[in-house]
Amino acid sequence: MKCKQLVLVALMAFTSLSFAQSKSEFVVEDIRVEGLQRVALGAALTYLPVQVGDELNAFRVSQLIRSLYSSTHFEKVEILRDGGVLIVRVAERPTISNIVFEGNDDIKDEQLTDSLEGSNIRIGEPLDRTVLTSIENGLKDFFYSIGKYNADVSAIVTPLPRNRVDLKLLFEEGDAAKIKQINIVGNEIFNDEELFNIMELKFDTPWWDFTSETRYQQQTLAGDLENLTSYYKDRGYLRFAVTSTQVSMTPEKDGIYIGMNVNEGEQYTVSEVELVGDLLGFENFLSQVLPLRTGELYNQATVTYTEEFISKYLGRFGYAYPTVTTIPDINDEDKTVKLALSVDPGKRIYVRRINFEGNVITSDEVLRQNVSQLEGTWLSDPLLESSKASLSRLTYMETVEFETTRVPGEDDKVDVDFKVKEQASGSFQAGIGYGDNTKLSLQAGIQQDNFLGTGKRIALNLNTVSYQQSAQLSYTDPYFTIDGISLGGSLGYSKFDGGDFGVVQYDSTRYQIGANIGYPINEVNRISFGLTYANVELSSDNTSFEQTSRFYDQFRSIDDPDSAIKYESFLASASWTRSTLNRGLFPTDGSSQRASISVTTPNSDVNYFKLIADTKFYFPLSRNQRWSLLARLRLGYGNGYGDKNGTEQILPFTENFTAGGADTLRGFEDNTVGPRGVQRFTSVIGQTPSGTPIFGGPDQDNIIVSSRSLGGNAMAIGGLELIVPTPFIETEFDSSVRTSFFFDIGNVWDTEFDYDLYKDLEFTARTGEGQPLALGDYSDWTQFRSSAGLSVQWISPMGPLVFSFSKEINSRDGDNPKFFTFNIGSTF
Repeated sequence: MKCKQLVLVALMAFTSLSFAQSKSEFVVEDIRVEGLQRVALGAALTYLPVQVGDELNAFRVSQLIRSLYSSTHFEKVEILRDGGVLIVRVAERPTISNIVFEGNDDIKDEQLTDSLEGSNIRIGEPLDRTVLTSIENGLKDFFYSIGKYNADVSAIVTPLPRNRVDLKLLFEEGDAAKIKQINIVGNEIFNDEELFNIMELKFDTPWWDFTSETRYQQQTLAGDLENLTSYYKDRGYLRFAVTSTQVSMTPEKDGIYIGMNVNEGEQYTVSEVELVGDLLGFENFLSQVLPLRTGELYNQATVTYTEEFISKYLGRFGYAYPTVTTIPDINDEDKTVKLALSVDPGKRIYVRRINFEGNVITSDEVLRQNVSQLEGTWLSDPLLESSKASLSRLTYMETVEFETTRVPGEDDKVDVDFKVKEQASGSFQAGIGYGDNTKLSLQAGIQQDNFLGTGKRIALNLNTVSYQQSAQLSYTDPYFTIDGISLGGSLGYSKFDGGDFGVVQYDSTRYQIGANIGYPINEVNRISFGLTYANVELSSDNTSFEQTSRFYDQFRSIDDPDSAIKYESFLASASWTRSTLNRGLFPTDGSSQRASISVTTPNSDVNYFKLIADTKFYFPLSRNQRWSLLARLRLGYGNGYGDKNGTEQILPFTENFTAGGADTLRGFEDNTVGPRGVQRFTSVIGQTPSGTPIFGGPDQDNIIVSSRSLGGNAMAIGGLELIVPTPFIETEFDSSVRTSFFFDIGNVWDTEFDYDLYKDLEFTARTGEGQPLALGDYSDWTQFRSSAGLSVQWISPMGPLVFSFSKEINSRDGDNPKFFTFNIGSTF
């Protein structure tokens, strides 16, 4: 810009001198503009502060030149006179045809493009050559700040036909200067090693420590100086100061030596804490809960936290911009400090308007239903944070941020602007799929958690896989009323083949219809109630398992014992859910709990109940929450109640809990963990002379243990999962890709199984299954299985994909471990 100004001054001075020497004052009879190519004549004339009939002098000429250059269209301007004709001869700035970056590693192309656009350097715009030098110097300064002192940046302009140019920024970054040594002078209380441990900059690190930052960065050094100051002041050294800092470079510019001189001072104790200013009547409460305490060592972190605590507390009541200042009164004689907390609450702030930005699909009305901060009421920080959390927990929201903007001319009003980023909330499926468990599958359906941007959930699915054919329609309106009462319903049909599902062989056909209603207790708690009618038909009991026969016997016809059985049920349910998760998908912080009870009504053909409890806790391990720990636990129990035809009711085996697979115990085949089916056969111990078999007593029976699981009426499954950044994936994709290391543990058992009835009987192998399986005590809840491994989850355009690599740690006889599994369309 300085160069440009010098050119303008020189031109205007030269022009003024020329006009002065030639008695330049004259009346303009005509104006002629020469050299125009891209700029229209009419547009060029608008930049001329001169019209025909005006009297032109040296001062008016300087104004004319300044106006033409300020238009940014011209890089050269000449003013000539031909009698009464004013001649303006211009050379237009060339148009940028293309911008290329070469050799840049530390700066991304997107960052460079944004930086250039900030200087109005973009494709299709005229090129201001005077700006290029400042851009080159600015980029060099950036490289110097990260320790690359040999870096060079060159802007190369290549002319093209029709007054166009190509712009190339050529980078020669070089290697960053390494820190050779860091010296701290003046420290006696804490040794060098202690202080080096709190610094981010390192030197002389072992070859295997790849995470240490050994290249010099100016911003990192400034941060380390703040860390040193905080370290001392948090331990009572109120007078601590870094008196000077020296940074020197080797002649080759490849090494840095850093020196710091510190004055530690002595420790100070807090003698008194006083609240002053307008505390709005909260003096007593604040004085009782303040973290600062007399008699304790001075702690700068506690002082800062106390200021923030008071500010946030006042923010609960609409005082959004309080000023809280700690005034220390230091007594160097007895090494004490009196702290006066001066509070100015400012005016109570009210919300004028709540705005939403970024919601392309979701309507504002849906978002407002999840915002607890209301327009016209005072601004509340807790309500804003709660609103952000509620919006973030929506499965169709990827990110949610908010900011407050003061209303111009109003010192007590603000607008709240929520900026949201939506993500895919459903999927349309039509075609052929394949899974390692489902094998070949045909599917067609649509599922949408944010139907037409209304926030309503609707799903229609038609599936046919190896073990099941199903059709289901469901609908839920989470805001059926303005109070947040939800209403939903479902229709379903399924035909199930247990043999292909991985459990014991049975076939079932089910029709069902249901409805549910939910009530919000508060922002994080909700209760729901539902009622479902089901009509079930089960194939005949061809397997005669001990566990299933007990259920079949309740319905078996004496006249036709091999016929299928049918029963109807009305299942009433109640559930409680609580969620403080920070996101609906791939959360990294907070917890969720769900407890439900479902019981069939007494007029149902089967009478049973089921209890299920789920809990998940996410503990962030880093500030950016890319590292997080998940702890989860799921418990379940079910059983029958009452009796039928004199037989005590039990839980239908079709309602048994199962385990194994992506959603429960990774490292084991789907649904294969748990009690096995047991068949009992009467032994033949001989025959009569006529050939009639002679059967032994019950103590001489044989049993066969199936290789397939039957499931059980009790379940306990838990695990730990370390969520880590996905390699080679940028931070912005954390909401769609997740990598974790897991440890799963759990068991499914049958509380009704009597091991003593079978333990002394002889085992027989099923035909074609080799060695007979050993009978286990399937009522023993301690027979846990466990596994560990790596899981990668991806919300792809075709739906959620889960890849798991796992190794079983503890297994039981008959379990089917599995190293690799993948699932398409699993829920998260």
